[in-house]
Amino acid sequence: MGSCDFDHIIDRRRSDSDKWRCYDEDVLPLWVADMDFAAPEAVLCALQERLAHGVFGYGRPPDGLCEVIQERLARSYGWRVETDEIFFIPGVVSGFNMACRAVGAAGNEVLVEAPVYPPLLAAPENTGRICKAVPLVEGRQRYEHDFDAFEQAITERTSIFLLCNPHNPVGRIFEASELERLAEICLRHDVVICSDEIHCDIVYQGRRHVPIASLAPEIARQTITLFAPSKTFNIAGLCCSVGVVQNPHLRARLAQASAGLVPSVNVLGYTAALAAYRDGQAWLDALLAYLEGNHDYLLEYVGARLPGIRCWRPEGTFVAWLDCRGAPLPGGPYRFFLECARVALNDGADFGCPRTILAEALERMRAALARSEVARSETGHSM
Repeated sequence: MGSCDFDHIIDRRRSDSDKWRCYDEDVLPLWVADMDFAAPEAVLCALQERLAHGVFGYGRPPDGLCEVIQERLARSYGWRVETDEIFFIPGVVSGFNMACRAVGAAGNEVLVEAPVYPPLLAAPENTGRICKAVPLVEGRQRYEHDFDAFEQAITERTSIFLLCNPHNPVGRIFEASELERLAEICLRHDVVICSDEIHCDIVYQGRRHVPIASLAPEIARQTITLFAPSKTFNIAGLCCSVGVVQNPHLRARLAQASAGLVPSVNVLGYTAALAAYRDGQAWLDALLAYLEGNHDYLLEYVGARLPGIRCWRPEGTFVAWLDCRGAPLPGGPYRFFLECARVALNDGADFGCPRTILAEALERMRAALARSEVARSETGHSM
């Protein structure tokens, strides 16, 4: 249990899994960023020890958790933060909704770069703001920022920019030079940055994640950074995320915006977070190697056997962005693959699963595409 045997199949249909119980039993669910692997052994042991205590009252961060986070940020990114600059919340989604509520006023504009994780698009409306989306543009083998369009979208009513880095779903790890340019624009227009960095640990060979707040003190003063062990160590259901804000006035505004609305982290979430960050690195190293193998399998399969579909290699995260514009799929890709292949996708296909499940999903998709092509040939027209 909790070992590095990522090929082991765990039956989640008979559990409380939202991922596996959202659709009929014959559907393979690849629609949400929820890996099908057991959490690290160190996390499971820590939870069992905490359960044995038997009392689950109101909690606070356990001794050592802030220190482990500080050491991790310093070691990984050269980013030094103080204990009072760290806070804990149940999830990063709560965090960027808090940020929208704390910065500016109702009716202000919130800038995002699309396509992007849907809750980032929903947060402005949730808080009485207006979402203004600037498209990422297709470059050579990856998506790029349109810096001119980004700056032109900013008005006197723009109060905050919701950044997603590493990017879900296109899989980009933005480089320091890109982040510096985004930050320069935001600072010049007095726009606060809220950076969703929940996938910061899922970074592949040849890439390095850069927290935007780590670039310079003046950027840090205008940035809210959010991350979590949840995606990295597959403990999202335990609801423990981390925020870093190095500007005390901005921290106070966040605290005021969340008062009475955002609950504290539960004691098991704290326990799991400490064990994951302190003792989970060997498991994470093995996971990254396995996910890169999934990337290789996916890209080779899509290129060879899914005509009209394109997929660029992710630089990070465990989602893959499938471009289906070259395949004339009746009803659109989501509906087509759900109805004809019994594979549930979302805006990006989650492949944090055993390779056998990935292989079966891709084979179902290939067969559905082949049947569709035969149907088009027999009718003598495209759909």
